[in-house]
Amino acid sequence: MTSTDRPVIAAVDGSSHSREALDWAAHEAVRRGLRLAIVHARTPDRRVEQDTQQREAEELLDQSVRRVSEIAPELQTSKLAPLDFPSAALTSLSRDASLVVLGSRGLGGFRSLLLGSNSLATASMADCPVVVVRGEPSGEDATEAPRTAESAGAAETHTDIVAGVAADESSEGVLEFAFETAASRPGARLRIVHGWTMFSSILSGGPVFDRDAAAHSAERTLAELTAGWREKYPQVEVVREPVSGSASRTLVTASGTAALTVVGRRRGGESLGLGLSPVAQTTLTHALGPVAVVPC
Repeated sequence: MTSTDRPVIAAVDGSSHSREALDWAAHEAVRRGLRLAIVHARTPDRRVEQDTQQREAEELLDQSVRRVSEIAPELQTSKLAPLDFPSAALTSLSRDASLVVLGSRGLGGFRSLLLGSNSLATASMADCPVVVVRGEPSGEDATEAPRTAESAGAAETHTDIVAGVAADESSEGVLEFAFETAASRPGARLRIVHGWTMFSSILSGGPVFDRDAAAHSAERTLAELTAGWREKYPQVEVVREPVSGSASRTLVTASGTAALTVVGRRRGGESLGLGLSPVAQTTLTHALGPVAVVPC
């Protein structure tokens, strides 16, 4: 299956957060020239008849398809209602997807939580990039009307794509996704953030006691990381931001004026609960806008 055959998956559950995620996923599928698969996982529940659960799922999916048709009439859509727990279903489907998009919280759980368990689990285990869309704070009915291309353009005043990178090969996946995303949005600027400390400089064999030298070394590292990508995407304006101190704090702050914030996740630690680094988890939990988590 080629990358153009892999759909954007939008997870829906009827909450305002999932409606926002569906709108975001529809617009992103159009930008990337991909089809959209709308998924509602039917959580196994012995208290509810499967026929009833299936009927309710079909109603929700049909509503979602109609919503997408108002946003992007030309977009090819499909729908699916697997009988499984949401994070398990989405993780399984992510093997044949370009992107999974879901809301930061669903209908269940505690309203005070900044991030739902399904969002966190999916972002930690999926095989493809996962975008978590933070819903409007003004209530469950705040996003009943779908955002068409015109209304989305008016609402999305921020166009920057922000990417957090480490000084190693794990950043390749983050940079590839971030450059592709910025290139699909005319006029978007890509801000690449790299956090460094004297301790990280020592670990990487850089300057030990000279802070100015360590800062220059971080700048050179960031320039080397991005050089090939800037040649591949010359149309994307790039701003390199080596930051002394907390990268997660910088990313969370930058997310307030970003269309999307991109962080990486190392593959291989899922079974041990190590899918997300502290920087990725802090950014995902506290960001002020959509966050993409890219497996590297």
